Amino acid sequence: MAKLASELIPPAGKVLDAAFFDRETTAVARDLLGKVLVREHDGGRRWGRLVEVEAYLGPDDLAAHSKGGRRTARTEVMFGPPGHAYVYFTYGMHWCLNFVTREAGVPQAVLVRALEPGPGVGRCGGPGLVTRALHIDGALNGAPLLPPDLYVVDDGAPRRRIFVTPRIGVQGTGRWEKRLLRYVVDSPYLSRPIRRKRIRTV
Repeated sequence: MAKLASELIPPAGKVLDAAFFDRETTAVARDLLGKVLVREHDGGRRWGRLVEVEAYLGPDDLAAHSKGGRRTARTEVMFGPPGHAYVYFTYGMHWCLNFVTREAGVPQAVLVRALEPGPGVGRCGGPGLVTRALHIDGALNGAPLLPPDLYVVDDGAPRRRIFVTPRIGVQGTGRWEKRLLRYVVDSPYLSRPIRRKRIRTV
């Protein structure tokens, strides 16, 4: 059955501005859960609710692209102002979406790992599936997280219990392998099921 036009409109609310992202990265990661990521593309809108993210903490974080202060054409966006998209290509096949956090010069970011998809959006349980479902690619690298292209909306949805686990795919990074920097809510759309190490939002 075709969706009604009203069902294809993303939830209304406040668009998160740069000030939201200009904070401690783990706080941004926690607070993003439950918010709505909206992509406007080719005259239409697609969206999903953020249910899984990971924090990457800059030069000291051996799993971050900016480890050791590495500053390249690829990582330059991370060193810029907060509230911008950092989009990179990985494994020769997937785009990954990150939100730049902290003040300019502090290269930290939050990786989007999974969404609960809105109407007509395919499965979003993994970074590559998120970008594929929302038509996100390298053309958005460095774009501000503001309408009309890509933005995050706080629609006032009730807060859900948050769980924290080690990040996925960061083997070989010493103590950073076990740091609890993956934040999720209980959802069937996660890229990997959770183990019950719970934190509460602040």
